[in-house]
Amino acid sequence: MKTIPIIREKSFYKQFLAMLVILVLQNILTLAVNLADNIMLGGYSELALSGVAAVNQIQVIYQQLLQAVAEAIVILGSQYFGKHQLEPIKTLSAQAMRFGAVICIILFGLVSLFPEQVLYIFTSDQAIIAEGCGYLQIVRFTYFFFFVTQILLGMLRSVGIVKIALVLSVSTLCINCGINWVLIYGRFGAPEMGASGAAVGTLIARIIEVIIIVIFVAKQKSGLHMRLRDFLLRDRDLRKDYTKVLIPIILVNGLWGFNMAAQNAILGHMTSRAIAANSVANTLYTIMKSGAVGSASAAAFFTGKIVGEGDFSKLKAYKNTMQLLFIGIGIVTAISLFFIRIPILSLYQLFPETRELANTFLLILSVTAIGTAYQMPTNLGVIRGGGSPQFSMKLDLISIWCVVIPLSAILAFGFKASPILVMWALNCDQFFKAVPIFIKTNFGTWAKSLTREKAAE
Repeated sequence: MKTIPIIREKSFYKQFLAMLVILVLQNILTLAVNLADNIMLGGYSELALSGVAAVNQIQVIYQQLLQAVAEAIVILGSQYFGKHQLEPIKTLSAQAMRFGAVICIILFGLVSLFPEQVLYIFTSDQAIIAEGCGYLQIVRFTYFFFFVTQILLGMLRSVGIVKIALVLSVSTLCINCGINWVLIYGRFGAPEMGASGAAVGTLIARIIEVIIIVIFVAKQKSGLHMRLRDFLLRDRDLRKDYTKVLIPIILVNGLWGFNMAAQNAILGHMTSRAIAANSVANTLYTIMKSGAVGSASAAAFFTGKIVGEGDFSKLKAYKNTMQLLFIGIGIVTAISLFFIRIPILSLYQLFPETRELANTFLLILSVTAIGTAYQMPTNLGVIRGGGSPQFSMKLDLISIWCVVIPLSAILAFGFKASPILVMWALNCDQFFKAVPIFIKTNFGTWAKSLTREKAAE
């Protein structure tokens, strides 16, 4: 019987788990900002919670687009890091910053000129739209600071520097929660601002966040320290390479963001309780899914680095080992979500029908979490990180836009099915995508070198 090669060296597990823990904690703390907003606003009023939840769908799309811009740096940059070349990473980062600026300006213009029309995509309730517009008027300014932070973090992650992300997340959470506590409820003589108070807290936290990361990058002692003039670096060949990697990623991430928005729109137009229940369930689930998200980021770095080094025999053991780790992470995530759902739901001031619907949604998500924990990091970390973003693009386009969204919309609006059945349909891809991903990873070709022999130096 043929033995499946896996990594035996303790150093790999130590390095992988150390990066994974930091990325998971960073992701949890980042998402905990939204959870804190939800809990605080949920205790303030369900209307405020629903209004902010609608606006946060815009943030979901924006964040997905920026993550694509940053992930393209990681995929290419980690391969150059494996070849011990840092200058190309600086040039790639400058290019990414320009892409991020364009996305930010377009989004800011849309929400400034057409705030009500944008929010109507996610809910038709005029009271929720009015509440959301007040929040959006302030929180839109966070977009400028957020894109700079995300791209710089992507640049650092391409060379394995991740601890600063954890520092940023801790500072953002503490600042945001502190200001929220004061301004949402009007404590210490401050005005009672409700949802707008939460927006102010987020804005201040994002400003401080970008100041910290800019100082950190400027003081880097390695060859990766960036000065202001470095963001003007240009190279035609690297721009072509970067754009080729970016296009499938940004297409998938952008459509995934629209997919999440479409899911919320489908549920939000079904029943008045579904949008609040889905906001509560998805906020908690997204935090619990941090294991899969962190695994994907760590896998992308390690896979890209090994491809850059050109050690493809070692890569086989890496991908086998990581797949086993992903399954274990999925089981832990599912069990954890099942047991913490009730204590978390008790923190919200929800109507009994909304609470019960949120509980059922969380039970469904605790089942699909196992599929997510395997297919996401294998697809986005191993396959895409190894140089085959086109496969990930094709699979996600087919699964989301040819199966999940049409099926869910037909059930919701054609058959008037219950929100529970629609929720199952919205998450069915977490299992069926695992099949082609497993076949591609273990029997197909996906590892490709994307670097140039003579990159910009």
